[in-house]
Amino acid sequence: MNIQTIVKIISAVFGFLGVIFLFRIIGAGDEEIKMAASIGDFGVVSPLVTLSIAILMITVVTTVLFSLLNLASSKQKLKKSLLFTGCFIIVLVIAYATSSGVETPLKDGEMLSAIGSRWVEAGLRMFYLLGTLAIGSMLFFGVKKLFNR
Repeated sequence: MNIQTIVKIISAVFGFLGVIFLFRIIGAGDEEIKMAASIGDFGVVSPLVTLSIAILMITVVTTVLFSLLNLASSKQKLKKSLLFTGCFIIVLVIAYATSSGVETPLKDGEMLSAIGSRWVEAGLRMFYLLGTLAIGSMLFFGVKKLFNR
C-alpha cells in the first residue's frame, strides 16, 4: 500500500466520523445544546471539537515533518532557509530592542506586565517593518523591471 492510499483511507475515516458527530449535533438541536452548555455539559459538541483538534495536530505535524525532510534533502535549500531564518531573527531583535514596555490595565481588570507590553509592541513593530520591507521590495523590483524593458 502506498502513502496516497493510506491518506485516502484516513481521510475517509475522519470524514465519516465528522458526519456522525455533525448529525448528533443537528439531532440534539440548538436549545438542548444551549441548556446543556449552561450547566457545563458539552458532551454533544466535544467529540467534534476533539476530532477537529486531532486533524489539526496531524496536519501540523505532517507539514512540519515533510518540510524538514525537504530542507534536509538539499544543502542549498537548507542554507537559504537558515539565511532567511537569521534575517527574521535579526528583525525580531531590532523590533524588541526599539520597543518599550509599560504596565497596562486591561479591560477585565487585570494588568499586562511591562514585558508582555514590550512583546506586543515588538510584534507590532515587526509587522510594520516586515510589511514595509515587502512593499519596498515589490516597488524596487517593479521599477527595476520597467527600466530593463
